[in-house]
Amino acid sequence: MNSKDADKRYVWHPYTQMRDYSSWDNRVIVQGDGFYLVDGDGNRYLDGIASMWCNVWGHGPNEVVVAMQDQLSRLQHSTLFGLANEPAAFLAEKLVNMAKGMDRVFYTDNGSSSIEVALKMALQYWHNRGKIRKEFVSLERGYHGDTLGAMSVGYIEQFFGAYKPILKKVHQLPSPLLHGSGFDNQDELVESCLEKAEKTLKKLDGRCAAFVMESGAQIAGGVVIYPDGFQHKISELCRKYDVLLILDEIATGFGRLGNMVEYLAQKSRPDIVCFSKALTAGYFPLAATLTHDRIYREFLGNYSDNKQLYHGHTFTGHPVGCAAAIANLQLYEKRNLMQQIKQNSQYLKKRLTEFEKFGIVADIRHKGLLAGIELEKDGKPLINVKHERINYFVYKESLKRGVHLRTLGNILVLIPPLAVGKEDLEKMVDVYLELTAKLQKL
Repeated sequence: MNSKDADKRYVWHPYTQMRDYSSWDNRVIVQGDGFYLVDGDGNRYLDGIASMWCNVWGHGPNEVVVAMQDQLSRLQHSTLFGLANEPAAFLAEKLVNMAKGMDRVFYTDNGSSSIEVALKMALQYWHNRGKIRKEFVSLERGYHGDTLGAMSVGYIEQFFGAYKPILKKVHQLPSPLLHGSGFDNQDELVESCLEKAEKTLKKLDGRCAAFVMESGAQIAGGVVIYPDGFQHKISELCRKYDVLLILDEIATGFGRLGNMVEYLAQKSRPDIVCFSKALTAGYFPLAATLTHDRIYREFLGNYSDNKQLYHGHTFTGHPVGCAAAIANLQLYEKRNLMQQIKQNSQYLKKRLTEFEKFGIVADIRHKGLLAGIELEKDGKPLINVKHERINYFVYKESLKRGVHLRTLGNILVLIPPLAVGKEDLEKMVDVYLELTAKLQKL
């Protein structure tokens, strides 16, 4: 049996209607070459979604790969349960120096797990202080992962409605997206969002454990770029009402929005922050939950006090993943990646104005190397074209043009590898322009 047949017969793909998938000409990727993915038939596809938003350098030999190979030759895996390993220790130091205001690092395997740790830290922090605080507050349109706690604080009905019986009820507040909000200007919208946030926190006074939000922007919920000052003012409200602030930089950190650490640019120091995705350039599953010493100290005591954090993973602080992350962060500095991201962001901003000529383009949202182009027809989200869902149309048509693109519902999303060259970025934009023109005619 060849790989295509084996894929269709045995593999259950994430966020995929498998009945539809079974009728597609499935592509099995067998190799990476720069920013291109190569399938078993030799076809090349520019990775327009950064392999689910995490790829930095593309594919092929580089310092990160060498560091992983070197680590594999010396120590493949060693537990952090009662022992340590060098890469995990050195990476923790590097992360704390980078993420100003943070003092401690807890490792997990993926973004969802890092959110679970953050939620457990928040709950147990209050518990260890002798206070009962069980409530959480988050933003509508927020997405924080697919595990139970993450689904609860990032509840999206379309994604998680079937699991609602086992999820925790969370107080969700309006997201500051101007388009479709009914507000005439952004200032009025932000004021309304902040008023509702304060009203909720005041109502929950003494009962709320933490406020959870993505840092800088919401991606999976529709590419919502926060207005200037919004996140900072939320952090001030959390301090005012003595509520912990948990920030999710899993997808928005390490340069995606133009800043290495987004919360520093937002002037909103968190109590707990989560990193993943670009942390290892997408080469190894690794995540980190960081917090400051005020939180950490509440977990210290005699063993019989039972204050320790009861959370752990088999592959916590995996030495190969940590070695990859260290080399990756060093490569950011060596290649001055943040400057390249800023230049590409300026280029992207200029090119996005070309979409304004299309009548089906209702809104364009952009920051750093993230862009969302919302499509509507007759004032309604453009979901189907000629009896085919728009996400299927974009997926199939983009592959025909040698680019792999995915939509978020009726939103065309551009989220390329962070080190993408200008020529490849131009190709992604050109394909989206071509597909938008075609969609308008259908």
